[in-house]
Amino acid sequence: MFSPASTAFVVIDMQGDFLLPGGFGELLGNDTTRLHRAVAPTQRVLEAARQHNLLVVHTREGHLPDLSDCPPSKRRRSGPPRIGDPGPMGRVLVRGEPGWEIVPELAPGPGELVVDKPGKGAFWQTPLDGLLLARGIASLVVAGVTTDVCVQTTVREANDRGYECLVLKDCTASYFTEFHQATLDMIVAQGGIVGWVASSQDLLEALARVRVAVA
Repeated sequence: MFSPASTAFVVIDMQGDFLLPGGFGELLGNDTTRLHRAVAPTQRVLEAARQHNLLVVHTREGHLPDLSDCPPSKRRRSGPPRIGDPGPMGRVLVRGEPGWEIVPELAPGPGELVVDKPGKGAFWQTPLDGLLLARGIASLVVAGVTTDVCVQTTVREANDRGYECLVLKDCTASYFTEFHQATLDMIVAQGGIVGWVASSQDLLEALARVRVAVA
């Protein structure tokens, strides 16, 4: 089902505002260490994806400096601090600010796609679907944060568009442990109604088998 030639590795919102001290997530009272646990396994999969020539896509959630692409309702419900307010890592979730950048361990490499999104899902008001279709992508392997918000929204959007989705359980994370597990359970319910779930090790072993078979 997941052929490397038609599979993209999608890394969702691994940004300082969500993962690092002083970012938006911590300012809202969350423990960012729960998200940072997903960085190392995601880094290993990212390296393998590059070795196997999978298409790699990074997403960043953020808004224009004038907040013209941020619905007032989203901003009202975002804090305090609210989206656009100043913080230790610059204005919260604003494009171009330090907190909006992807963490250095997972920085995009040459030729990798970076999709900037104003919403929780990676398909809404972005060129992602067209970029994937133009490259013959049929399957997505998904990592990122948070499991229950941007990851889940993106996977559901992808499912509606006909993509097969595999979510890596140790490469995704939530500020709320119970939400992380509940989201994974919902994805695989009823025979994989939204997609599939596996560990990063499962994927790395599968990629190794593909390499051996090709050799």
